[in-house]
Amino acid sequence: MRLSHIKLAGFKSFVDPTHVPVPGRLVGIVGPNGCGKSNVIDAVRWVLGESSAKHLRGETMQDVIFNGSGERKPVNRASVELVFDNSLGKAGGAWAKYSEISVKRILERDGESAYFVNNLHVRRKDVADIFLGTGLGGRAYAIIEQGMISRIVEARPEELRTFLEEAAGISKYRERRRETELRLQDTRENLARVDDILQELTKQLEHLEAQAEVAAKYREFEASLKLTQHLLWLLRKQDASSQRSRLARDMEQSSLELEAETARLRELEANLEHLRQAHYGASDTVHSAQGALYEINAETARLEQALAHQRDSRRRVEHQLTGLELEISEAEQQEETLKSALSEQRVALDQASQRVEECSAVHETESAALPAAESSYAESRAETERAVQEVAQSEQAIGVETTRREHTEKLLAQLAQRSQRLEQERESLEGADPEGLERLRRELDDLELRSQEAREALDGLERDLPQLEQVHRHDSDAADGAARDLAAVDARRTALELLQRQVSRSGEMHAWLDNHQLDGFTRLWQGIRIEPGWEDALEAVLRERLNAIALDDVQRAAGWLTLPPPGKVSFFQKSDREMALPALGNRRPLLGLITCADPGVALVLSDWLDQVYVVDDAVQGFAERAALPGGALLVCPQGHVFTRNSVSFHAADSEVHGILARQREIEELQTRHANMEADVQAAKGRAADALGNLEDCRAKALHQREVAEELQQRRHDLQLDHVRLSQQAERAQHRLEQITRELEEIGSETTREREQGLAATERLADLQGRIAGLRDAVDQHRKVHEAAASALEARRHAVQAAAGRHQEAMFEKRVISQKLSDIEVDLQKILEKRERVRSAATELSAELSTLDEKPIQVELDDALATRVERESNLAQAREALEQAERELKEAEQGRMASEQRLSPLRDRVGELRLKEQEARLAEENFAAQLVDAGADEAELAGKVTKGMRPNALQGEINRLTEQIAALGAVNLAALEELQAARERKTYLDSQSLDLREAVETLENAIKRMDRETRERLQETFDQVNRNLAQMFPALFGGGEARLVMTGEEILDAGLQIVARPPGKKNSSIHLLSGGEKALTALALVFALFQLNPAPFCLLDEVDAPLDDTNTERFCQLVQQMAQYTQFMFISHNKITMEMAEQLIGITMPELGVS
Repeated sequence: MRLSHIKLAGFKSFVDPTHVPVPGRLVGIVGPNGCGKSNVIDAVRWVLGESSAKHLRGETMQDVIFNGSGERKPVNRASVELVFDNSLGKAGGAWAKYSEISVKRILERDGESAYFVNNLHVRRKDVADIFLGTGLGGRAYAIIEQGMISRIVEARPEELRTFLEEAAGISKYRERRRETELRLQDTRENLARVDDILQELTKQLEHLEAQAEVAAKYREFEASLKLTQHLLWLLRKQDASSQRSRLARDMEQSSLELEAETARLRELEANLEHLRQAHYGASDTVHSAQGALYEINAETARLEQALAHQRDSRRRVEHQLTGLELEISEAEQQEETLKSALSEQRVALDQASQRVEECSAVHETESAALPAAESSYAESRAETERAVQEVAQSEQAIGVETTRREHTEKLLAQLAQRSQRLEQERESLEGADPEGLERLRRELDDLELRSQEAREALDGLERDLPQLEQVHRHDSDAADGAARDLAAVDARRTALELLQRQVSRSGEMHAWLDNHQLDGFTRLWQGIRIEPGWEDALEAVLRERLNAIALDDVQRAAGWLTLPPPGKVSFFQKSDREMALPALGNRRPLLGLITCADPGVALVLSDWLDQVYVVDDAVQGFAERAALPGGALLVCPQGHVFTRNSVSFHAADSEVHGILARQREIEELQTRHANMEADVQAAKGRAADALGNLEDCRAKALHQREVAEELQQRRHDLQLDHVRLSQQAERAQHRLEQITRELEEIGSETTREREQGLAATERLADLQGRIAGLRDAVDQHRKVHEAAASALEARRHAVQAAAGRHQEAMFEKRVISQKLSDIEVDLQKILEKRERVRSAATELSAELSTLDEKPIQVELDDALATRVERESNLAQAREALEQAERELKEAEQGRMASEQRLSPLRDRVGELRLKEQEARLAEENFAAQLVDAGADEAELAGKVTKGMRPNALQGEINRLTEQIAALGAVNLAALEELQAARERKTYLDSQSLDLREAVETLENAIKRMDRETRERLQETFDQVNRNLAQMFPALFGGGEARLVMTGEEILDAGLQIVARPPGKKNSSIHLLSGGEKALTALALVFALFQLNPAPFCLLDEVDAPLDDTNTERFCQLVQQMAQYTQFMFISHNKITMEMAEQLIGITMPELGVS
């Protein structure tokens, strides 16, 4: 297997798609430092599965993707493809049949990495399996990069051992042994789990055997307990019936006494109400008199407060007048002071204005002479700069022309040499065979057309497959879903029908009805329907009568008095009369919510539901029950029943509970079942059709894929031949055309450069003659410029001094003006303040004259007289109210005495009613318990003896209960569980035996692999030592070297190199020089190659530390080994380059891009 091509795109510096052909067995890669040569080695290592960014000279794996340059943007994908020639079929596994193998790896910027072999997506492990035992891989000895030579020599014994294993070809054994160990570990874990389960199951069997014995005792105690409990219930039912009759008589007597006392209380309450009305009138009179008193008190307080306020205001105004007179005197003094300061500042302002005018005249005189000096200075500076610029331009032009002439001479010499080389190359080129190439092209075109047709047909089928699969899945899921829905509906309907039948066929009642040939008769619930939501209401009113049996003549039931039914049962007689709805105001009758499917039941419903009305909820029932007439009922949707004097809460304790709702649901389910059966059959038909279409498409796709692969293989073989011939022809023709164009360009460029050289020489002579005169002119202009600069500086100093004096005078004038303005403002403020104070004093004098106390004092005296009169009226009204309160209190005490006599009577009646209800509920409860337990009261009554007492029966029940409790938790299913556990133990025993045999088999396989590995490693170790003993002297011209083991067991021992060059007795390999270490490592690698030659070997500047003599020996050895192994090497050494059959040059014409 030989490497024939390397294709890179976006990998490190190879941003553009780059094709590196590897045509021979000795291929050299050359180029300057940093041009990307080692990136080719990294690319090969990367494709072979290297996963460490550090070994690819990066920090993260994304560093292998081109990251941009000065002129290029980063790319998002890197790909490298290695193409191998496998015409000898040496590749391992399923790829041996391919004459050419392509291994490709692609990495996206987002981190997704993919491997392909012959364009098939594979795992990284699949790529590694191809090269197992060949010396190739991410870190195998066949790829030697920069620095790896020294790492081989200085490697730890464990690391050096991996090279020996790769040479021995046991990498695949290692992998198989690792897989076997994993399987052995899984088997041992499974065996441990099975043993744990068996151990636990054994304990469980012992426990279940004990539980089965306890279960038998439990059934015996349970039967005795059941009989005793039934007898206790029967006795307590009889006691409750007797107690209920006695309490009913006592309750009737107490009710008569309660009604008489209640009448007396009503008379007392009427008199009390009359006295309350008189008390209310007296209370209103008191409130009126008290309100009038409050009103006059408020008026008196207001007048007293107004008089006090009038006096305070007068004192305040007199005080303010005194303060204002003092402010007027102070303002007149400040006015005189400000007028004197104003006269002084006006004199100072006149003097400052005169100084400003004098300084301004001097500044204008100096400033008028400044522009002339500045103009003279600017003219001299411009002349000097112009002269300097002309000199600089001339010097620059001389340098440019000199450089241009030298460049032209050098370029002409290069063009002559290049033209000579191209002429020699053109003579050596030969053309390819055009007829063979054209024949291959025609065959390829034909295969391409057929392959394209096959691929299009396959693509069409593969596009159809997902759609057909989706259709099939959808139709299958739809059919399954419809079938499940149908089964659910059928199961629900069956369960409901079974429950309805059980309602009519329960216990001893069914036997009694069967004996009297009544079992098949129509029940009441079968002939009626009620609006949804009102089922509980109808059940609460009718109760067991819902299950009433229809007879042609109800008189027939008189014959069953001698042998009555064993439980509650009702019979009714059908009639053709229409149902009459009861009416009670605007109330809705329960009958109005019922629809009779059987008209014969209408009359009995009219009797049973007469005066039964519905309310929306229990709250409305409690609110409206008091207005009901005698015998009328209210019922809410929850089933709670209200009468005028009672309320009964509904609970689902009847065997007919839910019978109406179930019947309506059964009818709805029957309709749904019929509709869904048709849907299921249609869905199954669609699923079968979809499956047929899918299988047909799959068969066609398989056949078409085989045809396409066969055509692809034939086309691939022809492409290789065509590419080989076309590349030869294209390269020759392309090169000839390129040489012709280059020779023409060289001729044109030579003529152009000669002309430019002559012109540059003439321009250079002219410039050298002009530059001396220009330099003299520059010196003269500089002297004139310096004199003008001195005169300008003196003039500027004089102008600045005059400006400073003028600014000082202006500042002094502004300060005096500001002071003058401030004094005028202050004077104006003083005048305005004096006028304001005088005006305020005038207003206060007017206000003082208006403050008079006499009118308010007269009003206050009148209000005090009125308050005395109204206090007298309030005292008389309070005396009348106290008299009414005394009379009301006496009447209230009489009513309370009557209520005290009434309360014990009411409590007595309530207590008797509760006890009667308690006895009745107890009787019904015990009767219901007997019915629920399926007990036969007639049979039980025969077992009741004369001296049997409930307490004794309860004691027996307690004893049996304690015996059952003493048994503890009882597993009634222990016998069945015991049998299942025994069967499971038998199965687990068999499974444990199988697992132990599997463990033994896997352990023997590992021992066999270890034995074969040990033998092969020992044989390889001996052979490598023999090869090393030959290679080392060949490279060094003498000396000795060998490998030694660091342990006794070859499977675990490491390796060390012992090397002694000629004439040296070094104790350690680390004492050797860099070149000696490199030769030692090469000797070891080549010794491994002799034993197990890798398909190819990559060497990256391994000859760098060698001198010329050692390099020649190295090259001779490589040439000998090239008979078995393909070598591709990177080198800067000319001796090594001469060894190559082909040279591949790598450059970087654009920075960062190889």
